[in-house]
Amino acid sequence: MNLADFFTHSKSLLKLTYPILIAQLIQNLMGFVDIVMAGRVSATDLAAVAVANSIWLPLILTIYGLIMALSAIVSQLAGAKKYADIVEQTYQTAWISLVLGLSLIALYYFLTPIISPLITLEGNLEALMFDYLGFIVWGAPGYCLYLVLRNYSEGLSYTKPTMLISIIGLLVNIPANYIFIYGKFGMPALGGAGCGLATALVYWSMFVSMLIYCYYSKVLKQANLFSAFYWPVIVEIKAILGLGIPIALSLLFEVSLFAIVAIILVPFGAQVVASHQVALNFTGLVFMVPLSIAMATTIKVGFAVGNKNFKQARDYTLYSIILGLSLACITALITVIFRTQIAGIYSTEAPVIELAASLMLLATIYQFSDTIQVVSAGALRGYKDTKSILYITFISYWLVGLSVGLVLGITNWVVPKMGPYGFWIGFIVGLTTAAILLAWRLKVIQQRIRSDSLIQEKVSI
Repeated sequence: MNLADFFTHSKSLLKLTYPILIAQLIQNLMGFVDIVMAGRVSATDLAAVAVANSIWLPLILTIYGLIMALSAIVSQLAGAKKYADIVEQTYQTAWISLVLGLSLIALYYFLTPIISPLITLEGNLEALMFDYLGFIVWGAPGYCLYLVLRNYSEGLSYTKPTMLISIIGLLVNIPANYIFIYGKFGMPALGGAGCGLATALVYWSMFVSMLIYCYYSKVLKQANLFSAFYWPVIVEIKAILGLGIPIALSLLFEVSLFAIVAIILVPFGAQVVASHQVALNFTGLVFMVPLSIAMATTIKVGFAVGNKNFKQARDYTLYSIILGLSLACITALITVIFRTQIAGIYSTEAPVIELAASLMLLATIYQFSDTIQVVSAGALRGYKDTKSILYITFISYWLVGLSVGLVLGITNWVVPKMGPYGFWIGFIVGLTTAAILLAWRLKVIQQRIRSDSLIQEKVSI
């Protein structure tokens, strides 16, 4: 490895990565603000927000994964300098996102009368939960369209707008929460449900802000979205869905795995579940670092592939993984040294802090395999090879990781049942399996492209 090239490529990657990372952290901060402000009303309001988000987040993250395909499409087209095609593909993705956003609204009003009688929650928790969802769904079309514009901009290697718009979202979120949760300036006091209305306003404000940026931005004029208008084209939409659905499902597999483990741990008691959630929340924040690198890798690899510079695509993949592992060494060290203090931020109960700190120690192990798997998946998206990500994540997370977790966590088949430790060992095994398989798939794709290039060179000679 050429050290000078590594630093050059790393600098270029970090330039794309840090705005994405800040945006991801701000979005997590918005969720934290919602929990804190709702919790100041009552524990019931806090619980309502938490339960509603456990329903909402998998849905919206699945759509988010689908729309992520656009950044790979745009980056490849930008590399090939096909700017008119970028505009058309962005419009086709916008039609998909608009339908999905409106579908969430329809789904809420269709399913609520059916599901509501089947749910029995204490006090007014049920009403607050459904009110929260009833408000937030109206922001779904705005958020979906914002994601389209975000991926369009990121695909063109402009990630700073993502950071700036996220800051605007946070600046809207806090006062909107204050107004609608506590009933200020003549508005009704909605309690925890007010977070849903505030978030819907945040979604629309982010979309409008991003739309204004795209309209006035000089750097985006090379692929000017306002230079043409495209109606839906079924063939194009099918191609985008073919690329995006595997990404969406692989993301859903990962999110749902951690959610199902939390449910399985319920019989072990509230303190075990709380410790699991504390460790999971912190490691989720740490995961934003390699995830942001992976998203930047998709852009860089996609641009290089579109430009038919396959060596550069390989170099960016290698250097991205090395950069990710280097940063993982830092985050792992911080986790090991300060795990008890970090757990203490979330809880004051000694048993919860002790168990959460122990789980964080296990989390330091999978930070390395997690980095390799997520960056490899980001590179594969740049190559537009998304179906393999779907198959590998399903096998790794559900067939391998969950199986190991169940055997070690709740049975005495191999060792005396380990409870939460068994499931976290399952996470390590599952993520390591994903890292190995995704890295192998990446190597296969790169070797195939290299072989095809050599054949084409011989034919041209």
